[in-house]
Amino acid sequence: MFLVAFILFFLFENLKVSEILQALIYAGIVTIVSFLVYYFLIKLFITEKLKILYRSIRKGKFTDNSNSTFSLQEDVIHKAELETKRWTEERSKEISKLKEQEQFRREFLGNLAHELKTPVFSIQGYILTLLDGGLEDETVNRLFLEKASKATERMTMILNDLDKITKMEADRIDLDYKVFDIKELVEDVFESLETSATRKKVKLKFVKNFDSVFVRADRNKINQVIFNLLNNSISYGNENGTTEVRFYTMNDIVTVEISDNGIGIDEEELPRLFERFYRVEKSRNRTDGGSGLGLSIVKHIIELHKQTISVRSTVGVGSTFTFSLDKGKK
Repeated sequence: MFLVAFILFFLFENLKVSEILQALIYAGIVTIVSFLVYYFLIKLFITEKLKILYRSIRKGKFTDNSNSTFSLQEDVIHKAELETKRWTEERSKEISKLKEQEQFRREFLGNLAHELKTPVFSIQGYILTLLDGGLEDETVNRLFLEKASKATERMTMILNDLDKITKMEADRIDLDYKVFDIKELVEDVFESLETSATRKKVKLKFVKNFDSVFVRADRNKINQVIFNLLNNSISYGNENGTTEVRFYTMNDIVTVEISDNGIGIDEEELPRLFERFYRVEKSRNRTDGGSGLGLSIVKHIIELHKQTISVRSTVGVGSTFTFSLDKGKK
């Protein structure tokens, strides 16, 4: 405004003061109107462009009131850049997760088919042999029917374990919390596995003579956890090997550790050890029975107790499984 007055003063010295004031007022009005028009046009342009951008990247519905979130007093371009970057990172994570789930689904279906294929083909072979004349041979028919029965039991075991895992994942299993002596429970499992351990020449023992160790948990479920871990240590242990159990108590947590000096597990296999049907290559046989779901069920049971389970292992040295439980007050 002062610049306009200065120019008018030197260019039009003969103008009256009133005329100069009129010119200044007119110039001021034009300036203000131009600024307002420019401001609102730019704001409208930026708002509309940002609405298009946000409509693409936002998960929620873009309402009419959202215009108030865009202010030219803020660095809206930088804000939009940050939002876009965050959206891109989220989409990348979602895509990665979907790819992992797809990979897991393919492996799960392949492993399930592989697990069921063996007993199904066995049953089919036994039945065809019986139909081709073996049924009339008393030395054959009973033997093949017994083998078909064992194959059927294996299929039933796999399906039952799958049903257990499904219920656990859906939180459809209620835990029967009780305070009990877990040392006594381990001794019971030792006794039930005595025949298998003797056949494999594996010694089951405690690291030392522990006193009673009380925990608060579902006794039947924890029995299943300990049985599975000890049974695995026997199945994949070395002849004349040893499996040891120890307890640690810290504050309100009891830690149970089951160690063996068996074949061990490669470090690369450890992160996937608790997946359904996952078997490390060197132990991928089915002669020892089992559904291939045991460790997955173990993990789900411990997680249902709001606790954790972990494993550490060295090939040729052995493996150690560790899980925690709430301490029980007796």
